[in-house]
Amino acid sequence: MNSNEQYLVDVIGFNDVERSMLSSIFALAARRDPGFAQYEPGTPGRTPDIYLVDAENQEAFGEFRALHKRTQLPAVLIGTSALGTSFPVLPRPLQWARLLQALEDTLPGGDEMPVSAEPIAPEPAPALRRTLSGSGHGRTQPIQPISDAATNKRMLGDTVLVVDDNATVRAFMQAKLAPYGFEVDFAETGEEAVGLSGTQEYTCVFLDVVLPGIDGYQVCKLIKSNKQAIKKTAVVMLTSRSSPFDKLRGSLAGCDEYLTKPLDEDRLLEVIAKFLPGSRKHGERAHR
Repeated sequence: MNSNEQYLVDVIGFNDVERSMLSSIFALAARRDPGFAQYEPGTPGRTPDIYLVDAENQEAFGEFRALHKRTQLPAVLIGTSALGTSFPVLPRPLQWARLLQALEDTLPGGDEMPVSAEPIAPEPAPALRRTLSGSGHGRTQPIQPISDAATNKRMLGDTVLVVDDNATVRAFMQAKLAPYGFEVDFAETGEEAVGLSGTQEYTCVFLDVVLPGIDGYQVCKLIKSNKQAIKKTAVVMLTSRSSPFDKLRGSLAGCDEYLTKPLDEDRLLEVIAKFLPGSRKHGERAHR
């Protein structure tokens, strides 16, 4: 598998809530190596590499059957049964890490996409909800590496600031964010965080409450007092303080999300995806 290769995933079925979650997943998954981006039907010259199917939706599974008959591409099914196929099945609820691993494991090896041999019992398929732009084993071109990745990430606003005086937390955040191409800065005190946020534009600031010097609530207020930061920087409180009063204080300070330790990885990635520059613009348009 080539470095920085990106695969297109055709999502078939799923309710609105799950589709929103999957959009967030693929917003981040496109940044991985290998990357997975959501296929947009009808895009000229683009065909999917793999299917993600709601196997509990009869209409969606029928559509997939018809598509698979033409393309013979691999698939990952979401549900309780493989429905007579040998495709991998993941149960609900959708989990980021398991889903991305299943997609990666399902891709055939080598440079060519071999024809899948998964048997599907014959059954009349319902009418397709969309028209394929073509069939075959198309693949997007690999993303070309850039000469100065760190500089370009910062120019694109893909830098995250983690503010925590605990080295273990900083290491955890570095490990979880690095595979998605984020440049990560660190601060151990509130004063240091304020100084960095005044000179660098961040996509997200993950902020502990209990810090040497000024606390996280004060840091959040200072960051949000910058009119530019209000539009472009999300402040996410990341703390062991989980009482309703603490969450209210975070809200009053202007934080965008309040996460508690120990941190759930799926929730972390969901929040990061929500505040990517592209996702923020999409959300702003949707609320107009």
